[in-house]
Amino acid sequence: MENEKPGARRASPQRPTLRDVARLAGVSHQTVSRAINDKGEIDPETRRRVLEVAQQLKYRPSRFARGLVRPATTTIGLIVDDILNPFFPELIAGVISAAEQRSWTVLISTTQKSPSKELELLRSLAGQVDALIGYLSQPDEAVAAAVEGVPLVVMHGRPDHPVFAAVEIDPRPGIQAAVERLIAHGHRRIGMVDCPGADYPVRLDVLREVAAAQGLPEPVVTDADQSQDGGAQGLSRLLKCDPDVTAVLAFNDIVAMGVYRSARSLGLSIPGDLALVGFDGLSFGDNLDPPLTTINIDKYRMGELAVSQAEVLLAGEKPPIAMLTTDLLVRSSA
Repeated sequence: MENEKPGARRASPQRPTLRDVARLAGVSHQTVSRAINDKGEIDPETRRRVLEVAQQLKYRPSRFARGLVRPATTTIGLIVDDILNPFFPELIAGVISAAEQRSWTVLISTTQKSPSKELELLRSLAGQVDALIGYLSQPDEAVAAAVEGVPLVVMHGRPDHPVFAAVEIDPRPGIQAAVERLIAHGHRRIGMVDCPGADYPVRLDVLREVAAAQGLPEPVVTDADQSQDGGAQGLSRLLKCDPDVTAVLAFNDIVAMGVYRSARSLGLSIPGDLALVGFDGLSFGDNLDPPLTTINIDKYRMGELAVSQAEVLLAGEKPPIAMLTTDLLVRSSA
């Protein structure tokens, strides 16, 4: 072991990973995680060997600054793509609250809506925290390489990578309730302003399934940017494709605001001429005139679930996906 020179073994300047420690110590990466996190059910000699190798390779030195003993405070890194997006404050509050209940701290960062910054930010935070929670868009394999074995909870989706934990949103109950309400108010021709670039195809898939089950025609769909301008342009295109559309589901509440703007510019009243349903349950929708009916996500609970998932990962286990349901928040636009 004394003859192993970390600089000689690694041609790149990248810092060593958990798997490097596992390979040199002759154990699994799960054993390395348990040893470093001072978990039970591990042979003392094995733990000593793992920590020696970790020290030799200078693996995450900030974690071992005090004799390779786990710091008294657990730190969670939280990554969101836009700190100004009104979706995230409630989620962040849920993460902070759940962390405080465990006497953990939270380090919050943002990619500032730049996917290219995501991996760089993951690599940076991985050296500073015990676990990560992220709204991420990069491929799972790239993310796995960036976090280098640090426990990760992926938000809003079902990851393909077997190591990650996840919190997934089930849109079906909310969409089902929205379609039933629209039908009850006499609507049969439903359109959707969708944002396929946001990687949530399941919303449109569920809308199509629910509409078919209710005997409605195939929904009319137009693609748009995930913005107010995208929503405004999307409604105009939607109505050009099918002027008979009387109800619209927007990809989210921000897009719905653009639909509002476009409807007014076209001389349409909401809900008289056009019923509108948003998605996300953002509080600003209550200030619109009329207030926005929306499919609600409990964003605070979403943050709490993510912390619970991280806790299981830190215990050296892989939790099942945490499923967060949706419901219909009825206001006046539909």
